[in-house]
Amino acid sequence: MRTLVAVASLAALLAACGDGSAPAGDPAAPSTAAPSPATGRAVPSPGETPGPGRPSAPPADGEQGGAADWRRVASAADASALGRLDQAWRLGRAEAEDKGFAAQVEALGPLVDPNAGQTGRLQPAPGPYRCRTIKLGTNNPGGPGYLEYPWFRCAIELTPGGDLVLTKTTGSQRTRGLLYPDTDRRLVFVGAQAWGMDETTFPRYGEQTVRDQVGVFERIGSNRWRLVIPWPKVDSKLEILELTR
Repeated sequence: MRTLVAVASLAALLAACGDGSAPAGDPAAPSTAAPSPATGRAVPSPGETPGPGRPSAPPADGEQGGAADWRRVASAADASALGRLDQAWRLGRAEAEDKGFAAQVEALGPLVDPNAGQTGRLQPAPGPYRCRTIKLGTNNPGGPGYLEYPWFRCAIELTPGGDLVLTKTTGSQRTRGLLYPDTDRRLVFVGAQAWGMDETTFPRYGEQTVRDQVGVFERIGSNRWRLVIPWPKVDSKLEILELTR
C-alpha cells in the first residue's frame, strides 16, 4: 500500500485548493426499522445516536498485512461477487424500478450510472466527508427494492504505513476498509462492517464473513466518489456509498 502515498499526497495538495470544509452537523443514524413503503427511505429511530466504531488495533505490518494487491486479501467468494458487478447493477436497478421506485432511481443521475466512473484523482484527499447509502434490489423475499438513507459522516485516512483507509464513522451500519489500486478508473475496497450502536470497534476483514465487504471505488465528479458493493451479505443486490465534500 506504500505505492499510494505519493498519489494520495498529490490528491491532498489538490484538495487544499478547494472548499475543504468539514461536513455539516451529525445526521440521525439509520435504524433497522422497515422503510417507508411510499418513499423507500429508511426511517431513523428517535434518539438513536451514532456509534464510535473505532477500528481494532492493526497488525504491525499494515492493517491488512501490508499487501499491495487486493486479490491477496479478498476471499475467493468476494472476488467472485466482484466479478459479477455488471449483473448486480442490472438486476438491482431493474428490481428497484419494477417495485415502483423508477423516479427515485432516475433522480440519482450519475450515482446509479454503471459507466459513470472517471479517470484521474481516484484517491480522495485525507479528511472528513459527507456520505450516504443507497441500496438497490433485495436479497430477501418480499424485501424493499430500494432504500435511501440520509447523510452521515465518512473519513479518508492515509496511515504512516501508506494504507489509504475509508471509514463510515456514523450510523448503525458502519464500514472500514482499505482502498487498493486496480485500474485507471477504479480502486478496490476490502473491509468489514460494524453493526448497531453497541459495537465500538470494527472487525477485521475475514473475521466474520457476514460482515465482509468488497467493492469498487470510483470518482464520478468533482469532489464526488462512490463505493459500489455488489451482492452484499445483507439487504440488497447492490449497495452504493456516495462520498462528497
